[in-house]
Amino acid sequence: MANVRIQADGCPPPVAFAGEEIRRAAAPATDIEVVFDRLPPGGSAPQAYRIRTQPGCVIVSSADPVGLMYGGLEVADALRDGISVADADRTPFVARRGIKFNLPLDLRTPSYSDTGDAAQRNIPVLWERDFWREFLDEMARGRYNVLTLWNLHPFPSMVRVPEYPQVALDDVQRTLVPFDTTFSLCGIDMIRPPMLERAEVVKTLTIDEKIAFWRAVMQHAADRGIEVYIFTWNLFTWGAEGKHGITCDQTNPVTLDYFRCSVRELILTYPLLAGIGITAGENLDARSDGFDKEAWLWKAYGEGVRDALRREPDRRIRLIHRVHQTQFADILDNWRDYPGEFDFSFKYAIAHMYASPRPPFAGPALRKLPAASRIWMTVRNDDHYCFRWGDPAYARDFIRHLPGPDQLAGFYMGPDGYVWGRDFLSRRPDPDRPLEIQRQWYTFRIWGLLSFDPSLPDERFRAMLQARFPAVDGGTVFAACAAASRIVPAVNRFYWNEIDLKMYPEACLSHPRFKGFHRVDHVLDGRPMPGSGLMSIRDFCAGTGTGTPPPDAIAALQRDAQAALAYAKAIEPGGCDELARARNDWLALGHLGHYYAAKFTGALELGRFDRTGDKARQTASVAALKEALDHWQAYAAVVDGQYQPQFFTRVGPVDWQALRTEVARDIRIADEWRRDAGEG
Repeated sequence: MANVRIQADGCPPPVAFAGEEIRRAAAPATDIEVVFDRLPPGGSAPQAYRIRTQPGCVIVSSADPVGLMYGGLEVADALRDGISVADADRTPFVARRGIKFNLPLDLRTPSYSDTGDAAQRNIPVLWERDFWREFLDEMARGRYNVLTLWNLHPFPSMVRVPEYPQVALDDVQRTLVPFDTTFSLCGIDMIRPPMLERAEVVKTLTIDEKIAFWRAVMQHAADRGIEVYIFTWNLFTWGAEGKHGITCDQTNPVTLDYFRCSVRELILTYPLLAGIGITAGENLDARSDGFDKEAWLWKAYGEGVRDALRREPDRRIRLIHRVHQTQFADILDNWRDYPGEFDFSFKYAIAHMYASPRPPFAGPALRKLPAASRIWMTVRNDDHYCFRWGDPAYARDFIRHLPGPDQLAGFYMGPDGYVWGRDFLSRRPDPDRPLEIQRQWYTFRIWGLLSFDPSLPDERFRAMLQARFPAVDGGTVFAACAAASRIVPAVNRFYWNEIDLKMYPEACLSHPRFKGFHRVDHVLDGRPMPGSGLMSIRDFCAGTGTGTPPPDAIAALQRDAQAALAYAKAIEPGGCDELARARNDWLALGHLGHYYAAKFTGALELGRFDRTGDKARQTASVAALKEALDHWQAYAAVVDGQYQPQFFTRVGPVDWQALRTEVARDIRIADEWRRDAGEG
């Protein structure tokens, strides 16, 4: 049995957690003493820590409990991964490192992502205390310190408003009506009468029990050094519509007063709430009267915060205003008197964090950012819902090219088209549903650890994988995952579709109202990601393009696909179910990379045929697309063996086997192509 001795004065909850992690990580033969040394205030930067080793003893020093926790977690990681505990001095590279979590609270108070299987299956899960204890513990292990919870209109499920007593909702409901692709993509028809008529109660809770639940969640978050923020879109009144004269009309004074009172109560009800995030969309109008969107937001949220601060003048509430469907000037005109920290927020890579590690889109916003203001980056992952991602080199480059600390307040990453609750994607018995943050533990560790310290070398992650899967070579596992993880970014860079409803790369699919399945002719007319340095197929065929030509980009994609397959096939999982599932993900991505490379080649040859009339180019296009079908069939077989067909919020139904019909149609399109079809 390990002999682990922990010394810590007072032992606040974050330090106690770190101490327990050290005990759990220690091998049976370990004999070590860990001393947590609390430095005087100002003795280190917030969250920073120092580790010093002596024979049989490790001293972790910091001026705050969270820094001590992070230092202790580094000791635990080293013990768990079988590497020596080393002297270290660490200060967070990004001060606030967050998760974006669209929160499906209830049928009656939906989030933006609720028209999907993952959200509906997770509604009861997100009212389980065990879920949040596990989730927040995993966040701390990954060095995340911000949790942002997003909902269109959370108040009826989270607070009592004395002036509007009928609004508070007891119990938790879910609809039995299946979703389809006819719902608005802006959240404006998230509840339809048949959904309420066929509702089921999945949790029996009073509003007071709900309040106690979320207070406990926020307390556990605080015990792990995690700030909690509530984000809303506007203007939505789900759960309150029709009560006390409340409507979704932004000129309705009752609605405005109700929101102001709800914001006040949200702050007063949750003493540990760190702040509120707001959106000037998807359902506010620009107007020329006193109810313009920014004026409305100030009167609802700004005045609501001020009302709360009149009762609790020492309270601090950070306000994060998204620069989405609004302008800096309008925000500044209305929010200059906000009584606290006021930040902006911007979609850093639009919807695809897995495209380029240096997305170019934030430049204009940063140039307009007022002096002394700071901005949060929303890092949207609507690329990988299924497959385990892990390429430290990409994440390291991405993080190092975020804005500097003089402009960056922090970041939060997460999807809109999926919910990071429990895993209901995998084909496994219902009782065995790990959290997504556990299933994709390596992804979360990469982004969290590197955003705290991007200097961590690849060797650190190889050791992590070696310890997790001791029966195989950790270097091979690392290489398989890294190569497979380069596939989707390469696809997104070459064939850029900026928002989530326009491209879900794991299925080559968009929402039916956009294009549905992306056909070969769509690819032929597609454009590369801005700033990628790639040349489009059309420009290459016309001889007018600059940058890396398509044949070179396709060849690089093929190399990564081949490497992913070769490394993954070299892994023998034995009896390790987790490794077998991860290996299948990397095999699937290898096949997917070959599929896209062949499809892009088919589009390229079709473009050449369009320009030259050379029938051999058309024949080559057909051949490439037949090869693409073969790769898709191999891909679909792996995916279908591991994941269930899904209804995803932003693209609709996804059945990889059924999509073979769409893939095969590309062959017919190329075979029947007429040159004038692609001109003009």
